[in-house]
Amino acid sequence: MSERKRAYSLLLRQMEALIDGEHDETAVLSNVTALLRDTFPERFFWVGFYLVRLDALLLGPFQGSVACFRIERGKGVCGAAWARGASIVVPDVERFAGHIACSDLSRSEIVVPMLDRDGTVWGVIDVDSAMADAFDETDKEGLEGVATLLSAHLRP
Repeated sequence: MSERKRAYSLLLRQMEALIDGEHDETAVLSNVTALLRDTFPERFFWVGFYLVRLDALLLGPFQGSVACFRIERGKGVCGAAWARGASIVVPDVERFAGHIACSDLSRSEIVVPMLDRDGTVWGVIDVDSAMADAFDETDKEGLEGVATLLSAHLRP
């Protein structure tokens, strides 16, 4: 097992213990952003959540520099992941048509949707890196595990 896979495995166990018994969405998502950023500080310079609110993704708990408040469905990486209902890994944000530059430090990005029991996207996990090509299949699988755990916990 790779070092990164071990890190995600440990992160998921820590996350389960951290959120056990707490069901306030803001509190849970806030601590999960801190856990993610603390686990991968060398690669994750911005970690946060955007939550579906009516016709847009609204900025939720995050760690990092100032971010965009609202993102329309289908716009940028977050809006595209929401519209597709699928994770998107972007090795070079400058090559992603319609990328929304909330920070000019961002070089690569991964966005993972969080799905309700019926498959409806209720939010996305957004992670940016100052390094190009920072995310791979291990990150996708690990963050999808985080999304699944959050959905099971907050949207039972």
